[in-house]
Formats: sequence, C-alpha cells, structure tokens
Amino acid sequence: MQNIAEQLDAHIRIRYEIDEDDDDFTPDVHLFDYGYLDSVGATALIAHIEQTYGIAVTNQDLMLHSMNTINEIAAFIGTKIAR
Repeated sequence: MQNIAEQLDAHIRIRYEIDEDDDDFTPDVHLFDYGYLDSVGATALIAHIEQTYGIAVTNQDLMLHSMNTINEIAAFIGTKIAR
C-alpha cells in the first residue's frame, strides 16, 4: 500500500502542480479542505485511478469509503485490488 500512496503522491503533485517543498502536502492532508483538489480534480483523479489500477470506482464506493487523503485513497485502492 505504501507504493500506491507514493504513486498517488507523485501523480497529484505533477498533475496539480504542487511544489515539492509544500509542507502542508502530506499523505494525511485533507485534499479538498486544503484546496489541493476540487470536484473537477476529483473526477480526473478517479479516472486516473480506474485506468492505472484497473478498478472501477462506483458511486457506492464514494459513499462508503472516506477518500479525502492520499493514505485513505491508497487503502481503498488496496482493498479493491485485493478482491
């Protein structure tokens, strides 16, 4: 799961132009509350996750799983892959 979190971190930093020295951007920062992602960014991130990891993110998944931080998203992906 650590590898997934690292991949997500790298993707989000590049895609949303987050500086490497941004001290607030950690694996546990709330991506929406801190303004790193908005609804358009979330949609793009979901598409990236589905394509990269070969999983489907359903509306039910979004309702049942907290996916606000990199670590939460990585845990969700790990769970879906394990099925």
